[in-house]
Amino acid sequence: MLAFDSAPPPPTPELAINKPSRGHESYIALVWRRLRRSWTGMAGLVLVVLLIVMAIFADFFAPMDPKATDVGFAPPQVMSFHDKDGNFVFQPRVYALSDSEELDPVTFQPIVGIDYDNPRLLGFFVKGAEYRLFGLIPASRHFFGSTDGQPVHFLGTDKFGRDVLSRAIIGSRISLTIALTVVFIVTIIGTTVGMVSGYFGGTFDIWLQRFVELVLAFPQLPLYLALTSLIPVTAPTNVFLAFVIAVMSALGWAQMSREVRGKTLALARIDYVRAAMAVGATDTRIIMQHIFPNVMSHVIVAVTLHIPSVVLLESFLGFLGFAVKPPLISWGLMLQDTATYSVIGSYPWILSPVGFVLVTVFAFNALGDGLRDAVDPY
Repeated sequence: MLAFDSAPPPPTPELAINKPSRGHESYIALVWRRLRRSWTGMAGLVLVVLLIVMAIFADFFAPMDPKATDVGFAPPQVMSFHDKDGNFVFQPRVYALSDSEELDPVTFQPIVGIDYDNPRLLGFFVKGAEYRLFGLIPASRHFFGSTDGQPVHFLGTDKFGRDVLSRAIIGSRISLTIALTVVFIVTIIGTTVGMVSGYFGGTFDIWLQRFVELVLAFPQLPLYLALTSLIPVTAPTNVFLAFVIAVMSALGWAQMSREVRGKTLALARIDYVRAAMAVGATDTRIIMQHIFPNVMSHVIVAVTLHIPSVVLLESFLGFLGFAVKPPLISWGLMLQDTATYSVIGSYPWILSPVGFVLVTVFAFNALGDGLRDAVDPY
């Protein structure tokens, strides 16, 4: 009796309540924590955000009107912090080219030289060409440019004297819009077809996959050229752009559906999906509540890896003249000026849009690799 009376009392509920508990980390927070450990993934994320912001506010970041003309094939103007005497100055400036009074002894043309007497001062948030922000709000402020509104060409001009940097910034809007729109349509169609085919299986899956294989079997490049050639040259730019997006989407969803179908086939055999079938859950509820959330991690990674391929495809078709027509501007359309080796050798700055394409492809690929490791580290 005494031994039983001397036993310690059981723990009170208050002690269990006051005991510190470890919080549960959500799946999104876990993916974000893993993504932050990847410096390539974070670099890609920062570049992607900057590209999207640049595309949205393209008119603000472009230093000049992309349609304004100046001297054709003018070389890039280098920013300098020195005056004509070589003294250091705090305000950056550029020196334009001008014709001197001396003549070339062979061609008898005026010798072109740097005009050190009339520097063009540079600054942030300067007034320049007028534009409409979002197509509605009239504005004239630009992120960077000359303080007096004179033309500056940091990447030179094309054959018509149009500023290459301004056109490349404005062109990012069309190129990224095409890529994001095509990938969005491809993701919706491919994910839906893949989940439905993999979940129902049977004869429906067999016939649907034969159709998918038929789409994948088409030689895409000749088909792109043939389909885009159906649109007359006199068609409105919006119609032509919509047709290009429809063609790219129609030929790009099949690969996404095959990937999603493979994931769905594996998920359909998991115990909680079979339990949902056993309790009488509808097919729509099983697909949307149990399969779709588990497929989304793969779809997000596939989207970030598919966008660069669409950007490259648009640039290639634009170079051939089958993607975007003037007056629209895209990176592929700008690359048409590099069709001859003589132009590239004499005016290499015309290849500047290639740099924008490379940065975009690297940014989305780096983000996709980082997300792939963060979503499934094993």
